[in-house]
Amino acid sequence: MATVNVVNVAKRHQFSWYEQFYFWSIGKGLWITLKHFVKVAFFNKQKTIEYPEKKRQYSSRFRGMHSMKRDEQGRERCTACFCCMWICPANAILIQAAEVPADRQHLHPEDKYAQKFEIDLLRCIFCGLCEEACPKGAIYLDGTGEMAADNREDLVLTKERMMEKLGGPILGQRI
Repeated sequence: MATVNVVNVAKRHQFSWYEQFYFWSIGKGLWITLKHFVKVAFFNKQKTIEYPEKKRQYSSRFRGMHSMKRDEQGRERCTACFCCMWICPANAILIQAAEVPADRQHLHPEDKYAQKFEIDLLRCIFCGLCEEACPKGAIYLDGTGEMAADNREDLVLTKERMMEKLGGPILGQRI
């Protein structure tokens, strides 16, 4: 004997007349908008910061933007070991290694350096794992937190921009 499966279908909820025309939902949305308008217009409780004139206050736990450090003689510290790229949970770091030419001074005797080093700030979650993973102390999160840009390309930090923007300070100097 075959078993018959019975499916119990629940009745559709009956909406009241004001729910059918979405008056309730529209009214709730308008009420929230009106409350925010009254706060800003009459009680001067603005949430927006006028950016270039006023700067945002950052938390004491903010790590900062990425910067690349140099040694005492001004040589770059990064040896393209890929530790920061591998540990990055957001996959925001891209490194391309190249062999060190004979005419180029390099801090470490390794036979490679970071020819291309990019950090995509739109992917970065500022966790600081790249700073912890770097065995040579080349990358730090200690710069300013200004991230205003007009296009996506401006939010990709290159090695040159990280050293140029922050001056490529000598290790131990804070910005």
